[in-house]
Amino acid sequence: MGLIFLMSAQPSLPSADDPMLDVVLKKAGHVTAYAILMVLLLRSATPDHGALTRGRIIICCVLLVAYACSDEFHQSFVPGRNSSLTDVVLFDTMGGLVGLVYHLRKQSRQLKNAP
Repeated sequence: MGLIFLMSAQPSLPSADDPMLDVVLKKAGHVTAYAILMVLLLRSATPDHGALTRGRIIICCVLLVAYACSDEFHQSFVPGRNSSLTDVVLFDTMGGLVGLVYHLRKQSRQLKNAP
C-alpha cells in the first residue's frame, strides 16, 4: 500500500515514446500492483495458513476496492495527475481478481500435494 501511495504521489511517471504503449504499461501497472496487494491481503487474512473462508475473501475484496478508491482520491490532489473511476472499476479490480484467482489456485495445489 505504501508503494502504491508513493507512486500515486508522483506528479508524473516515466512514459513511453508511443502514447498507446504508455497507456498499456500504466494500466498493466495498476493490474499488477493490485494483484500483488490482493495476494498480500489474502495471506494476511490467514496468518495460521488456515482456510480462506468466503467472509475473509469478501473482507479482502472490500479492503482492496476501498484502498483503490482512496488512492484515486489521493491522486486528485497531486498536480499533474488525475483521478479516474475507470482505474478503480476496471484495472484495480481486475488486478484484485487476478490476485484472488492466483492465490486460490496456489492454495488448491498445496492442498492436493499435502500428505
